[in-house]
Amino acid sequence: MSSYDVVIVGGGPGGYNAAIRAGQLGLKVACIEGRDTLGGTCLNVGCMPSKALLHASELYEAALGGELRNLGIEVEPKLNLTQMMKQKDESVAALTKGIEFLFRKNKVEWIKGWGRLNGPGKVTVSLSDGSQRELQAKDIVIATGSEPTPLPGVHIDNQRILDSTGALALPEVPKHLVVIGAGVIGLELGSVWRRLGSQVTVVEYLERICPGLDDETAKTLQRTLSKQGMSFKLGTKVTAATSGAKGVTLSLEPAAGGEAEQLQVDYVLVAIGRRPYTANLGLETVGLATDKRGMLDNQQHRSSVPGIWVIGDLTSGPMLAHKAEDEAIACIERIAGHAAEVNYGAIPAVIYTKPEVATVGQTEEQLKAMGRAYKVGKFPFSANSRAKINHETEGFVKVLADAHSDQILGVHIIGPSAGELIGEYCVALEFSASAEDIALICHPHPTRSEALRQAAMNLHGWAMQA
Repeated sequence: MSSYDVVIVGGGPGGYNAAIRAGQLGLKVACIEGRDTLGGTCLNVGCMPSKALLHASELYEAALGGELRNLGIEVEPKLNLTQMMKQKDESVAALTKGIEFLFRKNKVEWIKGWGRLNGPGKVTVSLSDGSQRELQAKDIVIATGSEPTPLPGVHIDNQRILDSTGALALPEVPKHLVVIGAGVIGLELGSVWRRLGSQVTVVEYLERICPGLDDETAKTLQRTLSKQGMSFKLGTKVTAATSGAKGVTLSLEPAAGGEAEQLQVDYVLVAIGRRPYTANLGLETVGLATDKRGMLDNQQHRSSVPGIWVIGDLTSGPMLAHKAEDEAIACIERIAGHAAEVNYGAIPAVIYTKPEVATVGQTEEQLKAMGRAYKVGKFPFSANSRAKINHETEGFVKVLADAHSDQILGVHIIGPSAGELIGEYCVALEFSASAEDIALICHPHPTRSEALRQAAMNLHGWAMQA
């Protein structure tokens, strides 16, 4: 039986970052991952390949739709979907190879197989050749991530009815794609295929898109996506889907009850969310059980069983790669006897549509529910000089701050490069900055970042550029 200081089950953003940090701290560490490549869902069939297609499709639409022509650049674009998928795969392969290099650099052993707990301090690994390997460790970190949530009555075959993995590898541009679920994954992948020429219809059970997102920001995003050609059927549930050789028949009805309808489309993407992946983990061998959401509870990343830790998507908090990375670092630091903390109030979230949406901290709806007095500062990108020059004027920056102390409580951005811009306010929240702090900091001109400052100025009534 091989012995380690730490064994990590799962090689995604939580697992591989935990392994690297453990190696940096001098711990003897093994990371168990059954895929042929490291990186988990995020690198292989999630965040990274979707961003590759988002970027490529944006450039294609810019060339096709007249955006480049308006700038004085005339081209006649032709879609080569095979090459678009090839460059996506090459980019992903380079990233996963990069993690292998980091494992070697930090003396992390990658054990290629599927791990399951086998009693306290023990893990059994089923290797690809059919054999098994027994490991023991003082500390075991479970970082197995999540998987797409299935929809009752809809069988995903990844031929005509797709999950997110299937939607990243379509061999043709759908004539009509229905996306079930108006969350981040559905809107991003729907955006890709709309830009490449699909008619895209988003079906959502709730009466709004992106539940949990600041309400004003969500409404602005839906309005913008609708102007781009995406259609929405809100307050609608899918009761059945029948897949055929040339398409799918969807049965829909109002969520509140009413007359049913059928929709004939050629592809369907099921994107109603993700659920923790805990199958065949041997949790029962150590007395662990999931809650009603399928998650494992934790206290500062410790499970209820000594020596077993949980991080990432299979435990509480947002299902985000960077949240898993933060938890990975804090978890390993604690295992090594150091002080560590994750500030869950300063974890950003981004939707990579066009325009992008980025948010950190609390929404107006949350503050109202808490009964907390707050002030709002807003600034539109239509008044930002760099955005105007670049013809990127959709959206705004909104800053929420305590009405008495002026401490920043939440920030919501919809507009160009929102995912990059939100970082400044993540720092602000981490250091408990006030809106006035941002308003008094010199920002470079002309940049989109000036909108961050102007929104903070506006909270105090002295925005100077609008």
